[in-house]
Amino acid sequence: MEGYGAHLPYQEETTPDGGVEVNPDRLARLALDCLDELHRQVHAAGLRIAAVAGSAFWHSLLGVGEDGRPTLPILHLLDTRSASEVPRVPDAHARTGCVPHASYWPAKLLWLQKNRPAEFTATHRWLSFPEYLFQKLFGRASVSTSMVSGTGIWNQNANDYDDEMLAALQICRSQLAVPSGMDQPEQELGPEYRRMWPSFDGVPWFPPIGDGACDNLGSGCIEPGRFALMVGTTGAMRAVIEAPQIEIPAGLFCYRVDRKRFVMGGALSNGGGVFAWMKRTLVLPKDVEAKLEAAAPGGHGLMLLPFFSGERSPYWRDDLRAVIAGMSLTTQPFDILRASLESVALRFRDIYQILSKRLAPPAEVIASGGALLHSPAWTQMMADALCRPVVACTEPEASSRGAALWVLERIGAIKNLSALPASTGAVFSPVPEHEAVYDRLLCEQRAYYEKLFGTRT
Repeated sequence: MEGYGAHLPYQEETTPDGGVEVNPDRLARLALDCLDELHRQVHAAGLRIAAVAGSAFWHSLLGVGEDGRPTLPILHLLDTRSASEVPRVPDAHARTGCVPHASYWPAKLLWLQKNRPAEFTATHRWLSFPEYLFQKLFGRASVSTSMVSGTGIWNQNANDYDDEMLAALQICRSQLAVPSGMDQPEQELGPEYRRMWPSFDGVPWFPPIGDGACDNLGSGCIEPGRFALMVGTTGAMRAVIEAPQIEIPAGLFCYRVDRKRFVMGGALSNGGGVFAWMKRTLVLPKDVEAKLEAAAPGGHGLMLLPFFSGERSPYWRDDLRAVIAGMSLTTQPFDILRASLESVALRFRDIYQILSKRLAPPAEVIASGGALLHSPAWTQMMADALCRPVVACTEPEASSRGAALWVLERIGAIKNLSALPASTGAVFSPVPEHEAVYDRLLCEQRAYYEKLFGTRT
């Protein structure tokens, strides 16, 4: 609702060897402070809460001891220290929907065994940050199927842990959430929070679901015919499929929205972060957006591979690094910017082609995320690269809206997710004359990749 909400920033701690960590108690304190402010607003307005839902970042990993206190910090999805352990991870992608990669729990758990043996041994329970927050609020670390499905240890079609993966990682089910208790709401806050937040007590609090799944729901992409294109710091293209079973194509991830819905797609480690790097590093013209809109694709003569932070889909390689080829004395900073934005659009085209082959081309691609929607020129590049119209989602908080829709369906307030359509705005149609140019640029990008980094598989 407009006029209600709270936001507090936080910063991950990075280490020279690729570590990206977050202090779990500090992050929980920020979340609690936001809830405190939100309760103040709700209580002052006299609103009655029907249920509480949440959107949370996928893939976080931390451990707690028998006393419930953290044994180690949250390891972020972009923590690449476990890349050396990836070859030891069994390839269970067809079952778990997760390629062996440093983003997921298996490589991180193997790394912890080798490099943090004391903390590993002291860990009584492995969990995600939302579970830790629920443990503080309710005394129980409740979790959703959606959150566990993005770990790399969940068998998507079986809707249960993958026993072969657990055996390879030397962890047991007793250290994990019980599947039969997943997705169940909590209603009785702990004594401290019951006193603080009377308006939040006695209502169902559903465990948060994955932020990518929420983005799809909130932007109206709730069926295979609508792909969600999200560009924040990173990027993703996803589709939601309601089915009892699913076949997972190579190169893509597959997690769950809930027990009856899958979410499939590709994720980029390099999205809006590439644009941000260019802005703070290059001396760009003040009217850069107008110049981007006026420039012809490929007119810079450059080829750029945007792997500033390794890459996930479809390569799933942490060792990749950015490359700029074709520069001359006439190359300008703006040329590098334009080439970088085109290169990210081409990465999405790779994902789009795999997803379309599996599900059929969508009727629409719905775009969300501040990095993309703040630049109409970049959105147009996406439409040109995909050869498909891109529709801007005008919902200001698509992920939060998605969580709200999901819980409204769960409590029976709406019949299904389609009952409240998402708000959309401008439609960016592909320019027919640009199709051949982007075809050529994609072929060149793939050729450079193979020369520098080997085959694409």
